[in-house]
Amino acid sequence: MRTIPCIKRLSLLKCLAIATFMGTHGLVWAQTPGSFGPTMDPYNSSQQAAPSYWQGQSAANGQVPTYEQPPVYGQGTTTYPPSGYSANQFPSEQSIPPGEYVSPFGTPMNSPLGESFSEGTPGLPDFSQPYIGPAIREADLVIDGYPGRTGRIMVGGAVNSDAGLTGQITLDERNFNIMRWPTSFRDLFSGTAFRGAGQTFRIEAAPGTDFKRYTASFSNPNLFGYLPYSFSTSGFLYDRRFDDWDEERLGARFSLGYRVSPDLSISVGVGGQNVDIESPRRFNPGTNTTGLAELDQVLGDTELFSGEVRLVHDTRDSIIQAGKGHYLELRYEQAFGDYDYPRLDTEFRQYWQIAERADGTGRQTISYSNRLGFTGRDTPIFENYFAGGYATLRGFDFRGAGPVEAGIAKGGEFQFLNTVEYMFPITADDAFRGVAFCDFGTVEEKVKLDADNFRVAPGLGLRIAIPMLGPAPLAFDFAYPVAKADTDRERIFSFYMSLIR
Repeated sequence: MRTIPCIKRLSLLKCLAIATFMGTHGLVWAQTPGSFGPTMDPYNSSQQAAPSYWQGQSAANGQVPTYEQPPVYGQGTTTYPPSGYSANQFPSEQSIPPGEYVSPFGTPMNSPLGESFSEGTPGLPDFSQPYIGPAIREADLVIDGYPGRTGRIMVGGAVNSDAGLTGQITLDERNFNIMRWPTSFRDLFSGTAFRGAGQTFRIEAAPGTDFKRYTASFSNPNLFGYLPYSFSTSGFLYDRRFDDWDEERLGARFSLGYRVSPDLSISVGVGGQNVDIESPRRFNPGTNTTGLAELDQVLGDTELFSGEVRLVHDTRDSIIQAGKGHYLELRYEQAFGDYDYPRLDTEFRQYWQIAERADGTGRQTISYSNRLGFTGRDTPIFENYFAGGYATLRGFDFRGAGPVEAGIAKGGEFQFLNTVEYMFPITADDAFRGVAFCDFGTVEEKVKLDADNFRVAPGLGLRIAIPMLGPAPLAFDFAYPVAKADTDRERIFSFYMSLIR
């Protein structure tokens, strides 16, 4: 039998070629203390028969076959192909330098052990011994997980040109379970009680100089298991100081929702509240009136109840800073109690992205928003529509763009408010962005469009994104009214700043 003259180091590329050849023909390299060489894999039922230059027999009765030593091509010239192979599988002829080990492809190979073996060196691989691979082993994979942190306590504050200075303390749990009551003090303080059902529970306190808000809410996004039904309930206490009166509202709401698709949802709800109107600014002690009949009749407590139906279609790519998609909300409400009136509100926002950088930053967007509302003749003055300020018509004072009687802003039964806005980046990191906008529309005492009262206010603004202060950017806007009513109050600069941690 011939021996291998010399084995040298294998290159990575040649190793891949050898592995490909052996995988194709059902061969594996055996490397055990007693063997190193190709052999049939007894655990591979799809392997091919041994090549003809392996002078062995097929396995019979479950016995593993043995094979004679394969041909090793060494010094001199070797003619290919070996018997049993076609000519197009190997080079027709190749000259082999002395001392080289040759693969079945006809290319010289080096020792995988990184050392050279001369002819007759003891310990060379014994190709006559078969190799039986290890049996396939199976192991169970156990995955043990636990919920991440779903609760948070947020502390912050905000200041804006509409509501003054407010603080904020919020407890928010997004994996609440109202049915999982604690069974011990340890269960209560370990974080396992009232958790695990994916419900939301939120308590918020926002005291301020002109505005106070205290709310508690609970919602279940999957009321009947994985069906698309939801339920929510909330209680609230609002206290707001307006220019013409102080208003306090105490009430609760319940709603049931159904998600038709990921973008479309519908809900029905009922609610009730007590509205207390106090401290009118123009109160006349001699007559115990304010000079405005609509305000006089609501002084003190008013009880209101309502039922509503709401439809929402939302395709925006972001809730806070949308660049694509639209938002459409249709809401019909019927109020009853001390006052009985219908109300229909629509809100529509459309966003177009006109440019962005390759990495998704540097967005330039154009947006249009519209708010349209109608309410009945029996609507109390505190439920009328009002306009003016940062959230409605910039360039006007808060509630400073609307019907006025006896020096009191009384609002109206009809609103038509619009905004066209172009937002663009100023810095490469999108921390500073500019805004060019135009707010236009009107609030009227009756359902009509009066050209003498139509408001238009173009302007420019700046947005500053500071992640450590919260998700909403700081906003500073300058707007100047070019069309207005004689009784309107102007405000050129409006702003909104918040901090939430």
